[in-house]
Amino acid sequence: MFPTEPATVNNGFSALLKNRGFMLLWIGQLVSQLADKVFFVLMIALLEVYPPPAGLAKNSMYSTLMVAFTIPAILFGSAGGIFVDRLPKKLIMVGSDIVRGLLALCLPFLPREFLILLLITFAISTVTQFFAPAEQAAIPLLVRRENLLAANALFSSTMMGALIVGFAIGEPILSLAKDLFGETYGQEVVVGGLYILSAAIMQPIKFKEHNPHPEHQQTDHPWAEFTASVRYLKKNRLVLNAMLQLTTLYCVFAALTVLAIQLADEFGLKEKQFGFFLAAAGVGMVFGAGILGHWGDKWHRKPLPLIGFLMMALVLGVFTFTHNLLLALGLCALLGIGASLIGVPMQTLIQQQTPPTMHGKVFGFQNHAVNIALSVPLAITGPLTDLLGLRTVLVAMSVVVAAVGVWAWQNTRRVLQDVI
Repeated sequence: MFPTEPATVNNGFSALLKNRGFMLLWIGQLVSQLADKVFFVLMIALLEVYPPPAGLAKNSMYSTLMVAFTIPAILFGSAGGIFVDRLPKKLIMVGSDIVRGLLALCLPFLPREFLILLLITFAISTVTQFFAPAEQAAIPLLVRRENLLAANALFSSTMMGALIVGFAIGEPILSLAKDLFGETYGQEVVVGGLYILSAAIMQPIKFKEHNPHPEHQQTDHPWAEFTASVRYLKKNRLVLNAMLQLTTLYCVFAALTVLAIQLADEFGLKEKQFGFFLAAAGVGMVFGAGILGHWGDKWHRKPLPLIGFLMMALVLGVFTFTHNLLLALGLCALLGIGASLIGVPMQTLIQQQTPPTMHGKVFGFQNHAVNIALSVPLAITGPLTDLLGLRTVLVAMSVVVAAVGVWAWQNTRRVLQDVI
């Protein structure tokens, strides 16, 4: 269906559509992302039929389950990247999908105990920490350097699309699965089947992988490889600067996830309808990523991240001064476009500037740093909003985002001048 070799010229998305390996990777990760979201919905749904342990209320079960889902990202984010550099990328991605699929399929045959549900959730989330950096490291192996911006734009847009669509259709998919395959194991069959399908889609991919040095695999301790990635980032300030900008971007979205609940109340919506604001931002990110993917090569000399940070700061600053729901959703979409101007170019820069032998470690470290950083806004945004008020918090975020954007832009210019 697709040619086996990448296109020789950069024609935006059209070049990627002719790249068989990349298209298989993209479709596979899209199915895997959808499986992740439906799996999370399944875990929440299963709490209704799993009896709570003694002394643990239903709300506490939800919180404990979310902790089990997020802790592996903090504990094993960097470790996953180290193994990505030691093993073939396809083996890690296909193997991760198969393991997650089998774990999901095991659920109906295990005792309905909350501890077992926690262990399965923890195990699947842990395996995901190996899949994520392998996926990022695989893109430069399949795509020419001049097409990386379009590739990351496509990945970013579909990743956000899976986030929006996955949670939205998770419950209908699981309900349909119960009707088709029965209540006993129907839901688990669908989730496990999605993971297995992702593995099958990516199996035919042929990577032109740079063979890591075998002697390093035998002599280097994983901790030594982790410290090597830290030393590399200290030396390569351009990559470190890009990683800091991505971390800031994710922190803003983590804070907005908390604030969206109160924003829904401010605009007369039900609290559970807070997803409208996140969905609007996601649509903006998809739109912005699409623009970058098709025409981004013509703007490579423009300060896109600075423009993105200033757009986000503007939206945050004026958001609480509007009382029209449609205008608010439009502002969220504009914020998403600004986010794409940061995320896509910075992820592309990291891939371009990082040598192939360091891809796994750097992307693993990035995954680790982002997940640790996300816990801070998730923890403090709610209490700060209760203490200072929604408008004050949003205006303060606006100032911080603008300051980070200007600082990052100036820092990047200094680094480039030093390199030149």
